[in-house]
Amino acid sequence: MPFSLKSLPGSGPRPGARETVVLLAGLMALNAFAIDAMIPALPAIGADLSVSEENRRQLIIVAYTFGFGIGQLFWGPLADRFGRKPTLGLGIALYTGFALLCAVAASFELLVAGRMLQGASAAATRILVVAMVRDLFEGEAMARVMSLVFMVFMLVPVLAPSVGQLILLAGPWQAIFLVLAGYGLLMLAWSWLRLPETLHEEYRRSLALGELATAARAVLSERQSLGYTLAQTATFAGLVAYIASIQQIVFDAFEQPGAIGWVFGAVAVPMALASWLNSRLVGRYGLRRVGHLGVLAFVILTTLHASVATVWGESLAEFVILQGLVMASFAFTSSNLNTLAMEKMAPIAGMASSIQGVIGTIGAAIVGFAIGQAFDGTQLPFLWGFALCGIAGALLVVLTEPRRLFERLPPIEHDPAAPTRAHPAE
Repeated sequence: MPFSLKSLPGSGPRPGARETVVLLAGLMALNAFAIDAMIPALPAIGADLSVSEENRRQLIIVAYTFGFGIGQLFWGPLADRFGRKPTLGLGIALYTGFALLCAVAASFELLVAGRMLQGASAAATRILVVAMVRDLFEGEAMARVMSLVFMVFMLVPVLAPSVGQLILLAGPWQAIFLVLAGYGLLMLAWSWLRLPETLHEEYRRSLALGELATAARAVLSERQSLGYTLAQTATFAGLVAYIASIQQIVFDAFEQPGAIGWVFGAVAVPMALASWLNSRLVGRYGLRRVGHLGVLAFVILTTLHASVATVWGESLAEFVILQGLVMASFAFTSSNLNTLAMEKMAPIAGMASSIQGVIGTIGAAIVGFAIGQAFDGTQLPFLWGFALCGIAGALLVVLTEPRRLFERLPPIEHDPAAPTRAHPAE
């Protein structure tokens, strides 16, 4: 690895940088797999639980996303008070338990409730991964690690729908939740045995309401933190709309239900490749320059795709090509905007990750759900909704830092009181 880990507090395991990145990516993949593996099962779940309205089945995805957003409000303060490792372990354990609840759900209402609770539990992985990356790395190194984590995270959509389909060939839709529970147990054991505690004592905070309110005000009043959080919310809303709508787009708009696995994978591959490329480019050209150019490309490509589909129409193959380009540009925005939002939040990384996550996920879920509910048998409501999300994100970036557009990240000014770096990791 061309970057090093900061020194870690206390004693315990000391995995190298490679294992750290892979482990953190695996934790993030818990959430992605829980969403994407369900997509092929939506028709079977609807038939089994007597849900005939196809748009209503989107609640299986959207309820998880809402829970994921709400849950982030709690995990950050807990992580700042009790440490990263025990908080992460509790979250994964609950994730596993609620996956089992979904597996035995006999009604659609109980399944939706279980999905929301599973999402709330999975929020611990998002909060803790971002906080631990912030604990261990800084500046462009932080952006590069976040890109690598997101690269592995984005490879999951390539496999998850196909895995879901294979599970459905071997058993009922409930078996998907049993696999999710097994994956949760695996990640719980690996993280508990190999991850160190990364929270430094000088950053440990109490759960007193006054102190939490002070930290929340710091996150929401800091221009860079709030501006990039809102920009990321706008772009992430497009991703939520895509996940909620893609099954209906493939099944109904293009009338090719058997293609859902390869379509999802073909669109996800460019995202993963772009995340890997982003991890290389931010070190050479700077975090802002790469991130801002990614937002610009995102706006251009989403608008182009919507325009082409509206004026000339498109086949499924053309949809996949254009949407793959759109999602590649999305990969250049996601980790970079998140890193810029967290850049000044080191002393309150857990709380900042929570508040930013709540705003981003809940806001994106509301907008993404609205776009998904506009489905009218064609892909056009989704495409134009996605384009508007990109335009809104770009405007927010411009309003946040109008004088620093496309600028290289300046050299990091080290705080003498901050933890020093360790020797280069393996």
